[in-house]
Amino acid sequence: MKKSDRNTISFQRTNLISGFTLIELLIVMVIIGLLAAFVVPKLIGRVGESKQTAAKAQIELISTAVEMYKLDTGKYPSQETGLQSLNSKPSDVQSWKGPYMKKDKIPKDPWGTAYVYKYPGTHGDYDLVSYGADGSEGGSGDNKDIASWE
Repeated sequence: MKKSDRNTISFQRTNLISGFTLIELLIVMVIIGLLAAFVVPKLIGRVGESKQTAAKAQIELISTAVEMYKLDTGKYPSQETGLQSLNSKPSDVQSWKGPYMKKDKIPKDPWGTAYVYKYPGTHGDYDLVSYGADGSEGGSGDNKDIASWE
């Protein structure tokens, strides 16, 4: 076999190896579209659930800090000073050993709103509430209130 014959054979092989056809690409795109149509709606429903779970965890964390504050000072934070007294010493408290929150910051709920602290509480010594996605009391689904007593 001559050198020119090898070049001809190589050239013929590369012509036989080509890219995907338009039909193959369209079939793959349809399959990806069908998968997305089934998966995306299920994932979107989980976003609301995950925010509610995060709010419950944050309420537990803040409640723990409030309880530590009470152990040190002998009383819960007042309604006037609220949750800010977990990070900065109120003027009327002597045995404050804070800050009680990590990073010296009270977290906002997953929807970007401050948690509501009520002292004295109607459901316990104090109430700690997130009003959910709508930011107003009451609601269901993503708008459901998340409370420390539940």
